[in-house]
Amino acid sequence: MSLAYPIARSLEEATRPGVKTARTQREAVAVSEGARVDGLETSWLHLTEDEAAALVAAQGMDGAAGHLQRYEDTSGHVVVAVTWWKLADPNAPRMPAPPPPDVPLVPDAPASDHTDDLYFRRGRTKPRRKRRIDPNQLDLFDVGSGS
Repeated sequence: MSLAYPIARSLEEATRPGVKTARTQREAVAVSEGARVDGLETSWLHLTEDEAAALVAAQGMDGAAGHLQRYEDTSGHVVVAVTWWKLADPNAPRMPAPPPPDVPLVPDAPASDHTDDLYFRRGRTKPRRKRRIDPNQLDLFDVGSGS
């Protein structure tokens, strides 16, 4: 089962019980009647133990599974991560679409090789010496006998 995340304009709205949920951004746009979805947002709530338990209990089994995750900070205090689909503010100006990247139609010629003779000097590419294998080492194993 995949996770479903609440669709909201604010963190407070995302933590309310009964909020609409969606698994994907496309589904979030469809459920929110075509509103612009900025993307997944993760917010952190520093709560007491009782507040965190109440928040998780308020979501219930019917709520969006997994959008609330309970952690502890370094001092042992409860921190709840809330992941939700953030709806764009309808009054905010729309960001212009980014221009397409400059992709040449014809690939550039391959770059010339800049390796010179200095690279091959002073043993940088000298092969390592092979270790000498003792021929008596194979006597340790009984290879020839079939019994």
